[in-house]
Amino acid sequence: MPAAAPLPPLSRPRRLNRLPHVLVCLIALGLGLAAMDELSGELGFPLGTLSGFAVGVAVAFALWRPVPAWWLSLGATVVAGIPGPALGADWPWSSSTMTAQAVVLFLLALRSPTRVAVGALSLTALATYVLQDLAVRPAPSPTAPSFGPPVGPFGGPAYHPTGALALVVFAVVVLLGTALRGRREARTQLVEQASLTEEERARRTVLEERSRIARELHDVVAHHMSVISIQAQVAPHLVENPTEELKENLEGIRQNALEALTELRRVLGVLRSENPENPYGLGAGAGVAPDSPQPTLSRLDALVENTRAAGLDVTTEIKGERLPLAPGVELSAYRIIQEALSNALRHAPGSAVEVELWHFPRGLQVRVVNSRPERPAPPSPGAGHGLLGMRERVAMLGGTLVTSETSCGGFAVAAFLPGNGTLSTDGTARTDDTFTGPRGEETP
Repeated sequence: MPAAAPLPPLSRPRRLNRLPHVLVCLIALGLGLAAMDELSGELGFPLGTLSGFAVGVAVAFALWRPVPAWWLSLGATVVAGIPGPALGADWPWSSSTMTAQAVVLFLLALRSPTRVAVGALSLTALATYVLQDLAVRPAPSPTAPSFGPPVGPFGGPAYHPTGALALVVFAVVVLLGTALRGRREARTQLVEQASLTEEERARRTVLEERSRIARELHDVVAHHMSVISIQAQVAPHLVENPTEELKENLEGIRQNALEALTELRRVLGVLRSENPENPYGLGAGAGVAPDSPQPTLSRLDALVENTRAAGLDVTTEIKGERLPLAPGVELSAYRIIQEALSNALRHAPGSAVEVELWHFPRGLQVRVVNSRPERPAPPSPGAGHGLLGMRERVAMLGGTLVTSETSCGGFAVAAFLPGNGTLSTDGTARTDDTFTGPRGEETP
């Protein structure tokens, strides 16, 4: 029979994680002393004392190796049980040895496969049957005339058979231990499955967000490619007597731009085919058509007005000299503000929201902070993609994202986006969980 792993400690509370081991050791000590006292009185020293000591050791040993402990407990009981009937004892299982064997079988069934527990129970039943029904002569018939005190099979005092009671007790504890073990394994498998499901959901969410961002950026890239194609086609007409080499180069530029635009449309078609009814992944009711231009910060006022109409008190503040920004930066900044306002609507109803924009020579800093909600938020049907989408956009541009709860019970989102949208040295964005600075902003 294979050995089982040590009995694991309790996970909670941590101060009592070894409580099961301490209790089993105390039970082993008590059963060992009781068995030594009981068997010593019946079998004397050293057989009774050593058998009782082995029974106690088996209970404690079952914490680490339940199968060898079961062999030790059964062997000690068999050795002590052979001469038991002649002494008028409870035979073949005394109260102490029966309890010890039940504890050992319970620990074995709790931590070993079911077939091992059933095998141990079967061998225990076989040993009990051999000791009680085959190894000794049957007791005198109760109907036979008796002219003195009852006698045992060897002429001594009558013994009290305990085999049937012991087997019932052993079967119950094995059944209980097997059921608890099955419940623990089912719970472990459920936790593992939940963890795998959560990882798969997170992975799918990342892919969906990246797909959505790619669909949105398609319009920006397609616009520039179209401009390149048109400029390459018009350029020869702006030069007097253009050389054939110049015409060939400009025609090559135009053809390459058209081919790139065609391939880009094919990629967008693949992305749109996953959800043709919602091509930009913005959710039902977004009111965004596939052919509509992607928003920029010039539409921020309209976004704020729509949010105010939905019931939020929104204020905006713009600082610094506005410099030209890459189209992807303006789109990402708009989407970050839009998602932050949507989160405030869903999770902080009745709150006041501050939208702040700082224009720096190196880029743009966006900060959206909402106050504590005035009432509990209703259950949200959203998929929880908001913060993940922000991180994906910031990572694409090589910026910095900071999200955190505020001291007053609200929530704050701050992002710094490089003006030209270039990636960082490792191609990723730096994200933090806490704010720095007196107001929580990240200083570029």
